[in-house]
This record gives sequence, C-alpha cells and structure tokens, in this order.
Amino acid sequence: MAKPDPESHLLVAALARRGIAAELVPWDSAQPWASYRLVVVRTPWDYFARLEEFLGWARRTSTLTDFVNPFPVIEWNAHKAYLRELASVGVATVPTLWLARGAVDAATRLRERGWDEVVVKPAVSIGAIGALRSSASEPACLRHVEQLVTEGDVMIQPFVPSVAAVGEVSLIYFGGVFSHAIRKQPAPGDFRVQDMYGGTVHAHAPSSAEHALAAQALACVPSPTAYARIDLIEFDHKPALMEIELIEPELFLGAYELAADRFADVLQKRCAAGG
Repeated sequence: MAKPDPESHLLVAALARRGIAAELVPWDSAQPWASYRLVVVRTPWDYFARLEEFLGWARRTSTLTDFVNPFPVIEWNAHKAYLRELASVGVATVPTLWLARGAVDAATRLRERGWDEVVVKPAVSIGAIGALRSSASEPACLRHVEQLVTEGDVMIQPFVPSVAAVGEVSLIYFGGVFSHAIRKQPAPGDFRVQDMYGGTVHAHAPSSAEHALAAQALACVPSPTAYARIDLIEFDHKPALMEIELIEPELFLGAYELAADRFADVLQKRCAAGG
C-alpha cells in the first residue's frame, strides 16, 4: 500500500539500544529466513489482497525460525469470522450479517434484519478498504454487496452513530500486558477513523469496562501474542469489540513515550529465551 510506515523505525531504534540488530524487509522478498533469530510480522499491508500467498509464506517461515505473532494467531485473525466466534462465547460485538462468497440471498437476508443504515465490508480487508456506509434500502448498497460477494465473504453491520461522533478506542498490548491506549476520531462527515481518510489520534484513558472487554477478547486469541491492538466502540451505551488487530496494526508507538521500549523488551526476552 502507498501509506508509509510511521513507526517501525522507532522499534528498530529501541532494539538497537538493547544491542539487537533489526532490519525491515518485505515479507515476499527472498530472505534467508532461517538465519534470523526472530521474525516479527509488522506491516504486510498487502496481505489481504494476496491472502493465500501470505499465509503460505507465514506457515513456511514459522517452521524455520521463531515467528511472531505465531502462525495460528495470524491465520485466525486474517478473516474477520473470528468476531462471530467471539460473539458466540459472550464477547460483546456489533451485530453482524455474514454472507459467504457467492451468496444469492443477500437482499432478502439484509431486509430481514430491518437495519436502516449499514456498513458493508469484506471479511478479509484492512483500513476500511471496500467499506461502504449506506442506507440499507439504497440500490447502490445492494450492488456493492453483490459485487463483494463475487470476490469473497462479506459482513454487514448496522451503522453505529458513536463511531462518527467519538470514534474508536484502541488498547495496545505487548506480551499480553496493556501498554497504552488512543482514540481515533474520524473527519467530520466521515465514519472511517484511519488517517488516510482524515482521521485523527487523541490520548485516551480506558474505562474499567473497556479494560475488561479488551482483556476478555485477548484471552480468546488462540496463542499468546507479542503485540495486539484491541479496537472498541460504544454500542448500546457500553463498549463493544470492533476488531482484534494481530497482523499489521499501527501500534501508535509514537503516541506514548515508553511504547517502543515496551515492545522491544518483549522481543528481547523472546530472543533471549530462543522462542
């Protein structure tokens, strides 16, 4: 993707202060992966468009060296169906209509939900790519759904007004331990919180309810993580999980003075332990 990496250099510098040499290399480049003590997946922003290729690389590389986040975590997180799994065990999420690739009954199923305004998005994507906010009755909405289901699985959710009003909250964890949090605010008139759409980042002190929900969600991840970002929104006057980001999240290392060092500490211990 065209967006530059805003923070990996901070992690590389923090590792250098600990005497650990690190380099940034593309996941699809010819590298002697087995020669690296640790491979950290950080910004493969094209993985969603090359999913099978990316997962194949991650599977192979994870057998050659210590690999984080672990392959089972990456595979689980690559498709947003994990949200369906979490909802089934009591994690508060946004109601979602799931459509499998090739679904022919999308219009009927969406009408049965009775939602006025919705957000339609691919089940495998990043950065709100492919997302559409629309009245559920608009012909353009159904055309968008029909196009997406020819390409892959689709998820449709009711539009949550709090996203436009106050944005999303992100809680960041290193080694399973909470580090810091931020609030992402969309530009006026938009619902997408990413900076490429004009979104802005603000300091945030999580509530006890936000901490509890984020911890509950993280506990459902298949394996322990070196890094994780839990995205929450306000739904029905309480926190709800929007996403768990375990593959390529921006971790807002520059937003908190100790963040890069905390991440580096986790990776240093991992290197010392040999995985």
